[in-house]
Amino acid sequence: MEMEEKNPDPKYGESRKFDPNFKGPIHNRGCTDILCCILFILALLGYFAVGIIAWSQGDPRKVIYPTDSRGQFCGQAGTPLEKKPLLFYFNILKCASPLVLLEFQCPTTQLCVESCPNRHLTLIKAKVGNKDDQEYYKKYCKEGVDFTGLSPPEILKEGLCPAMLMPSKAFTRRCLPALATLKGGVVVVGNETTFDDGNSGTVNASDVLEASKKSNIAVEARQVAMRIFEDYTHSWHWILLGLVIAMVVSLIFIVLLRFLAGIMVWIMIILVILVIGYGIFHCYMEFASLKGEPGADVTIRDLGLQTDFSVYLQIRQTWLAFMIILAIVEFIIILLLIFLRKRIMIAIALIKEASRAVGHVMSSLFYPLLTFALLAVVIAYWAITAVFLSTSNEQVYKVFNTSVCPFSRETCNPKTFNSSNASLVCPDAECLFAFYGGETLYHKYLILFQFYNVFLFFWCANFVTALGQVTLSGAFASYYWAFKKPEDIPAYPIFSSLGRALRYHTGSLAFGSLILSLVQVIRVLLEYLDHKLKGAQNKFAKFLLSCLKCCFWCLEKCIKFLNRNAYIMIAIYGKNFCTAARDAFFLLMRNIIRVAVLDKVTDFLLFLGKLLIVGIVGIFSFFFFSGRIKAVEQAAPSLNYYWVPILTVVVGSYLIAHGFFSVYAMCVDTLFLCFLEDLERNDGSQERPYFMSQDLLTLLKKSNEDYKSMD
Repeated sequence: MEMEEKNPDPKYGESRKFDPNFKGPIHNRGCTDILCCILFILALLGYFAVGIIAWSQGDPRKVIYPTDSRGQFCGQAGTPLEKKPLLFYFNILKCASPLVLLEFQCPTTQLCVESCPNRHLTLIKAKVGNKDDQEYYKKYCKEGVDFTGLSPPEILKEGLCPAMLMPSKAFTRRCLPALATLKGGVVVVGNETTFDDGNSGTVNASDVLEASKKSNIAVEARQVAMRIFEDYTHSWHWILLGLVIAMVVSLIFIVLLRFLAGIMVWIMIILVILVIGYGIFHCYMEFASLKGEPGADVTIRDLGLQTDFSVYLQIRQTWLAFMIILAIVEFIIILLLIFLRKRIMIAIALIKEASRAVGHVMSSLFYPLLTFALLAVVIAYWAITAVFLSTSNEQVYKVFNTSVCPFSRETCNPKTFNSSNASLVCPDAECLFAFYGGETLYHKYLILFQFYNVFLFFWCANFVTALGQVTLSGAFASYYWAFKKPEDIPAYPIFSSLGRALRYHTGSLAFGSLILSLVQVIRVLLEYLDHKLKGAQNKFAKFLLSCLKCCFWCLEKCIKFLNRNAYIMIAIYGKNFCTAARDAFFLLMRNIIRVAVLDKVTDFLLFLGKLLIVGIVGIFSFFFFSGRIKAVEQAAPSLNYYWVPILTVVVGSYLIAHGFFSVYAMCVDTLFLCFLEDLERNDGSQERPYFMSQDLLTLLKKSNEDYKSMD
């Protein structure tokens, strides 16, 4: 049966010629892109070296424990400060200094203590008070303070004790004033608006509020992080259950797709429309129920950024925004289905063929587990290395003073400071811990190590993805080019394809992933610049940056598409990356209409399948964690932010569904390219028969009609 074909454009190369000896992936092949393979191995060795250096220099305790003025960790096990987990500021008012914004360190003595002060007391009152007051006050002074031998001015001059104590509470392991707001917006500390500062003056509670905000500027994010971590500890088993359910649903969907491809596709389409429709209905009901509620008409802009994200669900504008977004998505999907109604029938035939291929290569369904495991190793190595690199700085001490001093903010050594010239010229100056840094050769190039860590993370992650694509495409190509199925399908096609990819094409995979990684790193740098320029007034710079971000986003998508098809050609023919990319591109361009008619419509249907699984699991997790299912209301954990497990389950469900459907997507793409090759190599005659199934022959007839109508 000879099919009518359009004459291909000569600028996109010549069509494939008939080859009676070609029967699928070539086994007699050689190594490709050897130079890139060597470069990748050297880069990995350098990555391991950076990791070893970071692990030898870094100290993760710096992000766990607060640090006192001597650079010691409060509450660290096995140290003298083990029972002193909290950080106390001698003069919290100095934390309102602009220096905090520059060096994230308050210019005042900081001490590790067992508990925060719970009452107001000045040094003078403690000095003349009873023994209990003196012992209580000594807890917040440096060790070895002699209350009987020194006067209060001498104690303050030596910086041995704070001038006063005020009621405080532990917040992110720091003692901050116990602030409260009365009716009318009056700020109080321990029910007092003003109090004695210990130096014959008074302090306003509002000044303390401002200082507390500045002292906490470097740890506000930690508060949210700790609450999120707490939510994970309370709900991790329910999250795990939700992910298991997502995996079971995905597996059931894939199995049903194997036997009932046509019916399942239509069920999937209808359910996606219904799930999104229910989302619109639920958002409208929440929007309507908040009508007339106090504070519900506040806008998101007026509300600003809140650490308690549940506050946003109490205003009508949030639900209105959700409703509009879902309505737009619903409208777009329905519009696409209307315009693609004829193409969907054709795409279903390709999905049926992919189902048969997956059925004959069942081990392909489990290959994503290997990809997930390798990606988990890459992500874990990157994250651990990043933490150790960011904490591999040394303790830097600087001169802090209250009066004018020529040595102010200069680096100092606390062991020799009392005998130094700075101590003599500035009697009131102190050598205090400022921040972590360093001036060695290692510290000078620390930013380059961080950049190298990010770049190798992208390269390794893209390599793992490329390895999976080549492995799956090689296995499915073996299925397609087997004339008698399943007799001619080789044994263990996944293992055979994986072995060929690692043995011969590590360099080609490294080459393709390197190109993609370079573009992704540039995008990260553009995002960093965009973040830095948020407050800039130069509109031209913002416009140029937005254009660059858009261009590189498009470039990344194009490279991913070309890489994917190049890997398929590598798996089949065993050529180097550039040759395979050129052959794949020319093959697609010679059949550009079929690409639009078949391949992209099939991708859209598979995306709807992922959307359906995420929607089903997401809706059930929302009702469970928000306590809206009465039958299991008591089983739902008590959480700070119930959106944390919901978002985790939704993202995890999408990754799981994507893992299963990526097998189908790779199968469809591989079969599609083989299908195009089959058309060019053979004509359906007895001498040159097609390798495609009867369903694909029917698909070919229909696509040929579309192909001609679009000419």
